[in-house]
Amino acid sequence: MSTIIIGGGPAGASAAAVLARAGHAVTLYERDAGPTHKVCGDFISAEAVAALAGLGVDVAALGSAPIRHARFVAGRAVGTVRLPFTAHGLSRRLLDAALLDACERAGARVRRGVAVRALRQDAGGFVAEGPDAAADQVLLGTGKHGLRGAPRPAVAGPLVGLKTYFRLRSAATTALRGHVEVITYAGGYAGLQLVEDDIANLCLLVSAERLRAAGGPAGLIAALCAGQPHLADRLDGGVALLDRPLAIAGLAYGHVHEARADDPAGLFRLGDQAAVIPSLAGDGVAIALHSGMLAASALLAGAEAGAYHERLRRDLRGQVGRAQAVHRAIGRPAGRALVVAAARLLPSAVRLMANATRVAAPAAW
Repeated sequence: MSTIIIGGGPAGASAAAVLARAGHAVTLYERDAGPTHKVCGDFISAEAVAALAGLGVDVAALGSAPIRHARFVAGRAVGTVRLPFTAHGLSRRLLDAALLDACERAGARVRRGVAVRALRQDAGGFVAEGPDAAADQVLLGTGKHGLRGAPRPAVAGPLVGLKTYFRLRSAATTALRGHVEVITYAGGYAGLQLVEDDIANLCLLVSAERLRAAGGPAGLIAALCAGQPHLADRLDGGVALLDRPLAIAGLAYGHVHEARADDPAGLFRLGDQAAVIPSLAGDGVAIALHSGMLAASALLAGAEAGAYHERLRRDLRGQVGRAQAVHRAIGRPAGRALVVAAARLLPSAVRLMANATRVAAPAAW
C-alpha cells in the first residue's frame, strides 16, 4: 500500500514520522523549498510540547520562550491569570523545519519545494498532480489552504488573520516575557507573545471590511493602537521584522469534519483540514499533531478514513465547541469585560476553561 502526505506542517510531518518509524513507506510533499513563516500564533501548548518530544523535537532546545501566564485586555482593563500548564512560544519557521528533519531521521521521504496542484481519483486510488505521484491513501495536511479535487467542506468565516513579528523595546519585552496577551476589541482580538530570540509575534483577527477600510495591514495596526492603549504601549518604539504582515482569509472557525458517505475512500484529512479551533485557545498545533498521529495509527491498523474521521470528531468537537463559545463571547462588549473580570476575580474559572480546550496526544488505535 502506497501513501503520500500533502503538506509538511505539524499535521503532515507528525503523520510521516509515525508511519516511517513503523516501517511504512511514505512520501511527504511540501510546497516550500525552505523554512517559511505561517499565519499562526506560534503558541505551543503543554500537550503539543509533549507530543513533539515523542517525535524527537525538543522545543526548549530550539530556543522557545516559556509562557506561564495569560493577560487579557479590554480597553484599559487588564486581568492576568497563571495558566494551568507551561506553554512555549516558537515560530512555525523553526518548528516546521525541525519536524521535517525528524521525519527524515525516521525514514520518511521528504520532498521540499514540490507543490501538489490538484488531487484526482482514479481506479487505483489517487494521483497527486504536480509530482504526478500515485497512491492508495492520501493524508491531506494543507492547513487552511484548499486543494483542487479535495475541497474542504467547511463554511468560510468573515475574519481575516494577520501575523507579523516585532523587535520590541527592552521594557516592553520584559513586561511581555512569560505571558501571552489577548487584546480584545470590537470585531476581533490580537495575540501577542514572545518566541525565540525575544522576538514578539503579533497575530490579529479582524473582518475583511475593517481591513479594507483601514487601507491594509499597516493602517489597521495603527488604527488599533489608536484605540487600544495597551497595544500602543507594547508596540511603541518596536521595529517590524517582516516587510509586510502575512494574511489569510476565510477562517472556518468551529469546523470539525464529519464523515460523509461521499468522502473519498483513502483520504485522511489532517489539522485545519479536519478541525479549526479559534486562535485564542492556542490549540491549533496540538490539534495538528493529534490528527496526524491518529491518522497514522489508524492507517497502520488498517482502519478506513471514515472511521478515522469519526474518531477524530469525537476527540475534538467538545474542545472546538467550547473555544468557539468563548470566541463568540469576546465578540460582544459584555463578553470582553467578563473575560477580563474573570481573570482578575475568578482565575480558577479561566484555568478551568483553558483546560477544557486542551487536546492531548491520541491513544493508540
